Amino acid sequence: MASAKHFINDPTKLLTQALKSIPLLNPTVSVDETNKVVYRNHYDSSCTRKVSVLAGGGAGHEPSFVAFVGEGMLDVAVSGTIFASPSPSQIYNALGALDRRRKAVKGHSVVMILMNYTGDVMNFGLAAEKAQAAGLKVDMVIVGDDVGVGRQKGGKVGRRGIAGTVLVHKIAGAMAEEGCGHEEIKRMAELATENLVSVGASLGHVHVPGHGVSHDTLRADEIEVGMGIHNEQGFKRMKIPDVTELIRLLLGQLLDENDTDRAFLGKITKEDEFVLMVNNLGGVSPLELGGITMEVVDRLGSAYQIKPKRVYSGTFMTSLNGNGISITLLRLKDGEMLQYLDAETRTLGSPSSMHFQNWYQARKTVDTEAVTAKETLATTYKKSALKLDLKLFQDVVTAGLKNLIAAEKEITKYDSIVGDGDCGIGLKRGAEAVVELVQSGQLDDDAAVTMQKVAEAVERSMDGTSGAIYCIFFNAFSAALRNCTQGSSERHITMHDWYTAALSAQQSLSKYTPARPGDRTLIDALSPFLQTLKDTSGGLHAAVEAAQRGAESTRGMKASLGRTVYVGDIGDVPDPGAVGVVKLVEGLEEGLRKYSQPN
Repeated sequence: MASAKHFINDPTKLLTQALKSIPLLNPTVSVDETNKVVYRNHYDSSCTRKVSVLAGGGAGHEPSFVAFVGEGMLDVAVSGTIFASPSPSQIYNALGALDRRRKAVKGHSVVMILMNYTGDVMNFGLAAEKAQAAGLKVDMVIVGDDVGVGRQKGGKVGRRGIAGTVLVHKIAGAMAEEGCGHEEIKRMAELATENLVSVGASLGHVHVPGHGVSHDTLRADEIEVGMGIHNEQGFKRMKIPDVTELIRLLLGQLLDENDTDRAFLGKITKEDEFVLMVNNLGGVSPLELGGITMEVVDRLGSAYQIKPKRVYSGTFMTSLNGNGISITLLRLKDGEMLQYLDAETRTLGSPSSMHFQNWYQARKTVDTEAVTAKETLATTYKKSALKLDLKLFQDVVTAGLKNLIAAEKEITKYDSIVGDGDCGIGLKRGAEAVVELVQSGQLDDDAAVTMQKVAEAVERSMDGTSGAIYCIFFNAFSAALRNCTQGSSERHITMHDWYTAALSAQQSLSKYTPARPGDRTLIDALSPFLQTLKDTSGGLHAAVEAAQRGAESTRGMKASLGRTVYVGDIGDVPDPGAVGVVKLVEGLEEGLRKYSQPN
């Protein structure tokens, strides 16, 4: 395992300070600290760029993604907290940072390039839908290049996105800088993704600042082949082999046409041309990385007769200070791919040559005033005809949220084993934001308005997959409360109204995630809870027991979605998200019981 000692142990301070440092190193970009957005602040008058390229994901992978913002690559990047997807609100504000470019260029549009992780896909998708509703042309390209987990184990999730994504960023960014059109850029980015394979190996799991020390560690003589960039388990653990044997194994996973579980490139011909990227996960010395790079090139030539057209070796996508590497091969399926990979780039982390001396000379005018990204759509609150007993709502909801907050360490412990350890912290952050809202006096006695405000608090405070799911659920919950009383006169809300709207919200959630009971997600607890409420006409105790049984059923259950898909032996660990649902509803039941007791 990597060292648990850090110079900065507070993960919030660490990320804030790191983001603030970027304009010091590249003065052609600015930072919106509130939304963790880095964006270009200058375009030459001769720039023909009409398509902006946006990327992002969890922090901890630097230089991906924020250090790739600049001429010839990304226009804007948005960062989540460490190893967690940014929220839809952050991503939407990242789109807002492009307002100036949008006003300067007729027909401006955006191509989002993101990695295939559930939280990223959901959150970027929500932001894209919101932007499209505001009249912006936005498309997503989802990169999944990791072969460490094959087709069978990948299931519904598919391949993870890892370091090969950087090459897609580079191609799309160069095309945009050249003035290529939206559909042309999107097509080329998708073509690159289809011809991209990567695999990693690591000598240990990394420690996330501010987290406890995981007990799931590699032995001193072990290596993990196929490990993900968030500490996810890989293909297998084995005794550390000689480097020549390790490279033979890794390239076999990338190029063996007979491995039906991993032959993502299909038939490889002698006419096929490739570029190679050897990536440092953060903790490998330049000396050792150079030795590994040469081993890879030698093996490609001797075993596969592949002589890469370009070789990139360095630190492009990390896993904090991970003592590991990844190998990426991109098949040049289109003759222009190499041209765009070779195009000049002026960013901190790009894989082609950088020209620092030109940054200051090239700038004629730069906006010195920091620009905070603005949301294009103003928030409007549409009322329903359902009235709340505010005291009852505040007391019961606060009890549920405090019970969830108290369970953070338990949920984090579970998620550190089967995920990346951020579920408990994310749920706590969201719960604390809603408690703050409840105590602020800003709630409305209209049920739909209050639920919309809850959704906004969750969106601002929670990132990752759980944040996306709860954000969708509460927004849909608010809409369902509003829709069920259209044209009706005012009345007090009933338990029937609550569970009917919640079931409608769950149905809306199913449009964005394929998760169903039995997939080992929070749905395993949420679905039986809501269905039992309906079946018992509001029997809360029976519904809580159904949620508890649902969460318990996930112990040892094979996952079909989320990062647990990539974990080998999950043991007797329940799904952390399902446990979070149980803690919330148990607290709601206790809060209602106390409220109903006579003083």
